[in-house]
Amino acid sequence: MAGVFSVSQVNSYIKNMFAQDFALSRISVRGEVSNCKYHSSGHIYFTLKDGGGTLACVMFASQRKGLAFVMREGMRVVVSGTVDVYERDGRYQLYARKIEADGRGDLFEKFVKLRDELEEMGMFAAEYKQPIPKYARTVGVVTASTGAAIWDIMNISARRNPYVQLILYPALVQGERAAASIVAGIETLDEMGLDVLIVGRGGGSIEDLWAFNEEMVARAIFDCRTPVISAVGHETDVTIADYVADLRAPTPSAAAELAVFDWNQFESRRRAYEEALTRGLDRALDRRRHMLTQYRLRLRLYDPERRLREQRQRLTDTADRFDAAMDGRLREAQKRMQVRERLETAMERQLVAARHRLALVSGRLDGLSPLKRISGGFGFLTDEQNRRIAHVRDVEIGTRMTVRISDGRLEAYVTERTEYGDREGNDD
Repeated sequence: MAGVFSVSQVNSYIKNMFAQDFALSRISVRGEVSNCKYHSSGHIYFTLKDGGGTLACVMFASQRKGLAFVMREGMRVVVSGTVDVYERDGRYQLYARKIEADGRGDLFEKFVKLRDELEEMGMFAAEYKQPIPKYARTVGVVTASTGAAIWDIMNISARRNPYVQLILYPALVQGERAAASIVAGIETLDEMGLDVLIVGRGGGSIEDLWAFNEEMVARAIFDCRTPVISAVGHETDVTIADYVADLRAPTPSAAAELAVFDWNQFESRRRAYEEALTRGLDRALDRRRHMLTQYRLRLRLYDPERRLREQRQRLTDTADRFDAAMDGRLREAQKRMQVRERLETAMERQLVAARHRLALVSGRLDGLSPLKRISGGFGFLTDEQNRRIAHVRDVEIGTRMTVRISDGRLEAYVTERTEYGDREGNDD
């Protein structure tokens, strides 16, 4: 059929027309940033808008050297570059080479004004922030029932802890009635006494997220008795709800990780604590058993009955030694007595013999005693030197001598001396 072209031909033709237009090859466009996304590759995708329309834009990573600031939703900028057709999709977009700031957009101005007012009222103060429970069992979610946010929350919650109960309030998160629907969801779930609430939605432009910048939503979050985690848009998106909430999560997935504790990790920790506790108890029991053994040994050592037995044994041993000593001493005494008796017997015999000898000697002495002779009429003569005179020849005429007789003594002088010869001498 004549005059029929393929899609690729049409897109290529239009692209050539754009390329031949000098005005489109070097153009600067002023507008408000919306739906801005920083891709992991380094490219920046965003939309320029004004009151009458929108224009898709992209700045490749190789062109970002000229960008001296971070673009945010609602900023007014001037983008210089080339308008060209993306042949595959058949749509045109502005390929930016340079971006300059050009003040703030109307929505951003409204956002900043409300943010400053609420901050001055103290609604962002840290002392009003409630702690997020560490082990939540019931989690309320205020978001769209068909969006990606709820599926992300459900998947992550089921993976981390299948025992946690999720309660969804299907709220409108975009449009004119979105703010009222979010407020109703917060108030309804707050009355149920849940552990924590997640309020949020997936990413979008500043217009798409505007319901979370409404004052009524901020006040509902501030008045909520249940701790609230905000999870609006992507990591770079910031709303009034994020400032008021007790905790901000960069994404709904991150909010699920913050709200739902990891059961496997919890169980691993519990087992580790249980093992540590068991080991500690075992060590404590071992110490107690050791101490009990020591105390038992000490008790045996200091047992009164044992000490009494020892004392009795010592007393018995002492008594035995005393008896043995006494027996020894008794035997020694007996021996001494026997020796004494033998000595006494011997002495008695010797005494008897001595007495017998004495009697014999006494008899002989008595027979020889001068006194006896004197008592028979004889006297005992001594010279002046008191020497006995036994012979006549021992004295001279005139010698003084002493005569002792039985009843006294006499002093005499020799006047005559007569010797009788051998007879006299034999008598001596």
